[in-house]
Amino acid sequence: MRIRATVAALSGTLALSALVVPAAQAADGPSSTPRLAAKAVQAVEGANVGDTEITKVSVNGGKNIVVGTSNKVQFSVAVTATDPSGIGAGSAFLYHGDIDAADGLLTPDDYNGTCKVINTTTSTCTVTITVDPVGDLYNHLAGSGWKVYAAAGANDGDRAEVEAYKSNASLQRNARLTTNASPEPIKKGKTLTVTGALTRANWDTLKYAGYTQQPVKLQYKKKGAASYSTLKTITSDSKGNLKTTLTASADGYYRYVFAGTSTTPAVTSTSDFVDVN
Repeated sequence: MRIRATVAALSGTLALSALVVPAAQAADGPSSTPRLAAKAVQAVEGANVGDTEITKVSVNGGKNIVVGTSNKVQFSVAVTATDPSGIGAGSAFLYHGDIDAADGLLTPDDYNGTCKVINTTTSTCTVTITVDPVGDLYNHLAGSGWKVYAAAGANDGDRAEVEAYKSNASLQRNARLTTNASPEPIKKGKTLTVTGALTRANWDTLKYAGYTQQPVKLQYKKKGAASYSTLKTITSDSKGNLKTTLTASADGYYRYVFAGTSTTPAVTSTSDFVDVN
């Protein structure tokens, strides 16, 4: 209920902020304020005003937003809008689920977006959002289920809003991957054991935990070679651990590679060099 009420309040906040009188028109004086306030009320009730149009919304430049268990992560939301009179303001926030029953909410550090003029009718207004895993995120919020509420205001007082713009980026739980090949050194023809662990951020506990039953590739690069080749694919166990064996043949580097999922980014471990004699 708290998030639902906040989303409703923010929708109104953006409706108002998108109608702030641009500096160039501020000299018109207080008489313009009632007119703009009246239009803001109409907008909050769900009606766009005039011929302002939001043409594009970009979250983090289209890249996924990866968050761990402690560090705050910043990303931007850019709202591009057009109006014959030009665009004077724009803002946005992200929410998860339905707007009237949201279970996740990410708001901008400053609701007044920084607007860059593209031409006489079009501008892109950008806000910065800071995600704190402590309090902002829970495991069920990972993935692409986030939407954007975006608003833009024109220089003539018109405005537009998009209540549920589908986000073009996912929020993902950061992943870690390790590799350890042993024994080192090893004689040619002997059995080499390669272990490792695939873990990812748990936003519920704010700790890293094993990512279980996931396919992970074991790759090898012979000393002096230019690239890695995949030797086999194994599956992480019930604790996220990895273990496999192979026959040592020549000096080289071993590493594990995870391709990622919708909720977890791809990750490649640091390589482990094995001396074969």
